[in-house]
Amino acid sequence: MATAWPATGTGARGAGARGAANPAAGWAGPGQASSGQATARAGGSVDWLTSYGLVAVVALLFAISGGMLWLVGYNYDGLTGNPATKIHPSTYLLVLVFAWRACTFGNPVGYMVSIADRRPASTLMAVISIVLLVVVIARQRPGMAGMIDTFVAPALLVMMLAENDDKTFARMQTVVHAVMTANALLALFEFATKTLIFPYRLDGEVFMSDLRSTALQGHPLSNATVTSIYVLALLSGSKSLSMPVRLGLIGLQCAALVAFGGRSAMVLTIVLGGCYMPLQGLRGLRTGRVNLLGAALGLILAALVPVVIAVAASYGFFDALLERFVSDSGSANARVEMFDLFNHLELRDVIVGPDIDLIDSLRRISGLEQGIENPVVRMVLYQGAFFTLLLFVGFALFMHEVARHCRPGIWLLMLGWLILLNTSESLASKTTLMTKFVVIALVLYRPVGKVGRGTQAGRR
Repeated sequence: MATAWPATGTGARGAGARGAANPAAGWAGPGQASSGQATARAGGSVDWLTSYGLVAVVALLFAISGGMLWLVGYNYDGLTGNPATKIHPSTYLLVLVFAWRACTFGNPVGYMVSIADRRPASTLMAVISIVLLVVVIARQRPGMAGMIDTFVAPALLVMMLAENDDKTFARMQTVVHAVMTANALLALFEFATKTLIFPYRLDGEVFMSDLRSTALQGHPLSNATVTSIYVLALLSGSKSLSMPVRLGLIGLQCAALVAFGGRSAMVLTIVLGGCYMPLQGLRGLRTGRVNLLGAALGLILAALVPVVIAVAASYGFFDALLERFVSDSGSANARVEMFDLFNHLELRDVIVGPDIDLIDSLRRISGLEQGIENPVVRMVLYQGAFFTLLLFVGFALFMHEVARHCRPGIWLLMLGWLILLNTSESLASKTTLMTKFVVIALVLYRPVGKVGRGTQAGRR
């Protein structure tokens, strides 16, 4: 009997829904395939285990930090210990969900071809990252776990989210808002009590002199980056929330930013947010459509600003803010010293990557043990300019693809993200920041009435 392979044809692009309704749909006969395509055209849907699995991935990603993992014997942030613990649990779960979805699709190869066709730049990013992972292992260079958590995980997640299941996205949105709200409240509690609940640890060692809040995201600067991105998303995205709720969340997150102490994140949020809100206000006045409730609430909040400032000042809120700008622990000097490292390298070393022992020695001499605060410079020093350029091309295409599947206004989030990336090692080291960014972008900027390519293909 003839069988149909749901891997490549136009109608088969929406075939993900067939696997959800019937795991064996990938082996269906011609009549059944037509019925499966009709189901796919009705709107992409996935099986309940895949849906809740992706939601669990997002929950683990945003809510579980290295400090929490250390408490259960999982040394994620440290340099020592089992190599398997250097990969975040959310990445492991994502791989398991991907494998499950590929199997329930009926044809695992067909599933991979289908999602690669929908998200080619994400596929390219995953392939480049895996190739560089092999190179890193072969050359015995640091960054193996970084390639997986930093680049492979976000690419894989974007590929899986190509099926555009509305219920899954709605659940993810709820998780993001809930965890970020809890994160901000915990940060303010830590700030007020001077007690860190889940402190950042490096091989178990806590830096007692650093009392910046760590909340649920781990390192204070990671918290600041994610919070800043979330605030920008609340400003220009997240249209499903009412105006009063959005304003309340923005105020809460901005207060948490001070507790995290990220100077770059604070300045960027104030500058970009301060420019965006008047522009949107003028646009609303020009169109003649003004939300009366939002306008009234804005006036009330403006009247309460002096009271809030006075209360915050009495609790030492602004003293902590000023302290972060006066004392930067050598951060500004590090951004200058890092360029001097290239004076000790030959051209060949810059292209293919110098000896690791030499770089570590130069960093100690220059006082850069705490980090090289630019991702491009750090990656060139450890992996070489050739591999850095290759990864940069993949990253640029990946970011363009993510933005292309978001609603208008994503430019504000993208601009803030790209600026913040260059204020620390960020993507040049192991981090889950890019995965968190793509979740916020795709979930909070999801276009209204978004449909999968299966529906579009059916209309064509």
